[in-house]
Amino acid sequence: MIMGKSVLSRAGLTSFWIALSLFPGTSTIAQSSTNIAHQEIALIKNAIEVFLYNNTANLPGQVMIQVGQIDNQLKLPKCQQLQPFVPQGNRLWGKTSIGVRCESETTAWTIYVQTEINVMADVLHIARPISSGHPINYEDIAFQNANLTQMPDTVFTDINQVIGKVATTHLAAGQPLRPQMLRAPYVILRGQSVNLVVQGRGFAIRSEGKALTDAAEGQIVQVRNQSGKIITGLARNNSIVEIQP
Repeated sequence: MIMGKSVLSRAGLTSFWIALSLFPGTSTIAQSSTNIAHQEIALIKNAIEVFLYNNTANLPGQVMIQVGQIDNQLKLPKCQQLQPFVPQGNRLWGKTSIGVRCESETTAWTIYVQTEINVMADVLHIARPISSGHPINYEDIAFQNANLTQMPDTVFTDINQVIGKVATTHLAAGQPLRPQMLRAPYVILRGQSVNLVVQGRGFAIRSEGKALTDAAEGQIVQVRNQSGKIITGLARNNSIVEIQP
């Protein structure tokens, strides 16, 4: 009797393996039906980092990016193409939120992830007290490494943008330089005799006048000509005021 049961068991087992060989997917159908493909959180984070570094490449200094924690329990359908974007009203600067969307025929979802973008750069500061009207030179400037996201938006990082400019007011040592603190040097001074030049196609007319206002290169200046008429033109170097014909 024992031998008979053993033979029947082998026969049943043989039939089972034959069925599997005829239908190889049978053992995985039930399993795959319960395993829905979910989006890897690491890939979302990586997509955000690539997006941020690509879109901040032109910022001065060293860009450092931190992507906030994304809940590992978040179950999102797997996406073939993640699309990071900047939500309306946000910018790629300091603490901000970045969106990631997935849009396809079968999948559509959007999430928002907190990020922090820091930009370390050498910021131009006043090295010593400067009086109003003083032309800025190299000795007047000191570099201090700072996080631009924590500084006023308009600070200078390029020394070539300030050398030769003139202080518009008294500047204390230690201040970061900003555009409103400086102006271009005047090439025309109030009361100065100037040469009026009218340049046209095939002709040039020159006369003299007296400047009524100060002006830097390219700025509009008022001039009284020899007949007493007040006219306007563009200030140029060498005491020239260019009049449009």
